[in-house]
Amino acid sequence: MSESININQLFEEAQDEGMLSQQSVQALVVHDIGAQIQAGMGISVNDVESSEVILVTIMPDDSGSIRFGGNSKAICDGHNLVLDSLMDSKQQDNILVHNRYLNGNILYPYCALDQAIKMNDTNYNANQGTPLYDETVVLLGTVLAKTKEFSDNGVPVRTVTLIMTDGEDQHSVRAKADTIKTIVDDMLRAENHIIAAMGFDNNKVKFREIFREMGLLDQWILTPGNTQSDIRKAFQMFSQSAVRASQSAVNFSKAALGGFGG
Repeated sequence: MSESININQLFEEAQDEGMLSQQSVQALVVHDIGAQIQAGMGISVNDVESSEVILVTIMPDDSGSIRFGGNSKAICDGHNLVLDSLMDSKQQDNILVHNRYLNGNILYPYCALDQAIKMNDTNYNANQGTPLYDETVVLLGTVLAKTKEFSDNGVPVRTVTLIMTDGEDQHSVRAKADTIKTIVDDMLRAENHIIAAMGFDNNKVKFREIFREMGLLDQWILTPGNTQSDIRKAFQMFSQSAVRASQSAVNFSKAALGGFGG
């Protein structure tokens, strides 16, 4: 496991190095977030032998409406499809994965693909709320902290992150959409991060608008229907994109520009 590091210091160093704006650091250096980020850091840099690393980070929605909509199994199947697709890729040894549910529970911190835990009805219980903004700050903070940990040790890093929800934010107490946008803007400027989102469309929530307000690029926003088959297809698109992006730095740049379609 990753040794305990000073997360706040990591972000302050990132600001000094021009990687993060003051506004992003202010959003990330607040009470309790450091401990939540630390919990996701997982495998130590010293235990990774790859000359480059791809971080694939997934935040499955575990709100009650997923279960009420009958979509719990589709979310599990979709997550597991992503893991299987990455395992079949040529770069599998360079890929680390992390799963943090929308309400903050960690299924597994950053680990090698063969250590990742498949989702099932015993470890996934969609019965909580939708703290979309607060938890996205934690998720992206974990991606940033792990990225900096590797880059500080001379290991090039590329990241692919998936946020998902079937409803708009209802339970955040700290962050708003523009808080996320500040962080996303900084990450995208570095050109080694892909941040994708799925909003399971129920004809009530304007997901594309919400994700745009969070700073996500249009080509990385999916709004599949709120049905099992649509959700599975969306996960298939994400898994194909993640595999493409993992192949090489050149492929990553192409994938970043092309989004889900390219």
